[in-house]
Amino acid sequence: MKDDQLSPRRRVLLRAAAVLGLATVAGCAGTEGPATPGPTATGGPPAGGPQAARALKPSAYRLRPIAGSGPQRHTRALSHVRKAPILRMPGRDRSMVLTFDDGPDPRYTPGILRTLRRYDVRAMFFVCGEMAADSPDLLREMADDGHVIGNHTWSHPLLPRLGRATMREEIERTCDVIEEVTGMPPEWFRAPYGAWNRNAFQLGAQLGMEPLAWTVDTLDWTEPGARTIVRRVRAGAGPGVVVLSHDAGGDRSGSVEALRSYLPELLDSGYRITLPHPHLT
Repeated sequence: MKDDQLSPRRRVLLRAAAVLGLATVAGCAGTEGPATPGPTATGGPPAGGPQAARALKPSAYRLRPIAGSGPQRHTRALSHVRKAPILRMPGRDRSMVLTFDDGPDPRYTPGILRTLRRYDVRAMFFVCGEMAADSPDLLREMADDGHVIGNHTWSHPLLPRLGRATMREEIERTCDVIEEVTGMPPEWFRAPYGAWNRNAFQLGAQLGMEPLAWTVDTLDWTEPGARTIVRRVRAGAGPGVVVLSHDAGGDRSGSVEALRSYLPELLDSGYRITLPHPHLT
């Protein structure tokens, strides 16, 4: 997550992730449609970095049965195990959700937080555990401002390539960091690259998290410039839309600048930027 340049090998990985992510969602949805109505997420996968160099340590955030023994910091009902991620929010009112992946990054996240604060807007931040562990103050700032903090794994791997135990460790470690810093465990989970499989849905649900994808991909991970990002948000705006942007994983100055333009435009157009409720039906 800390590499700013896309190497040829990483570009190949991103292309492979896009195909695998779409194929995985399609396969999971074969017997059951999305949990909420809406079009399939558009655009390519979000940017992600290589797997973390540091070894994964044992996590204290273990999956426990409902009646399991041992102390629990928070007791929550298990989420329904979905076969496809949520792509948009239900309802026909002019509300939208803004989401930012891969951070927090001290170079770009503060600018996004300042703009959201200026317009008294709440957003969702799907954080990578290794980034959150390096910037706990930014994680606290997100929570203090009322933003929703979601789980985006520890090191942004391609989940379908991981065994269940390794995947579980990636997700649990990030739950640990979020809860230790903010006092609350995450209620939302997003698979890196949008690549889901059965294990990802099951593990997320067992940890009490709902799987959220997106409706509009700004493709800001390709660093197209602020004007292009603004144009894509304008074109995709609509009731229940979930917008995907990034606050880390590369040069995100365009994403920071774009938010300063399209957020007041959306508000002036009558859109309400809102947060989703977990355990949607």
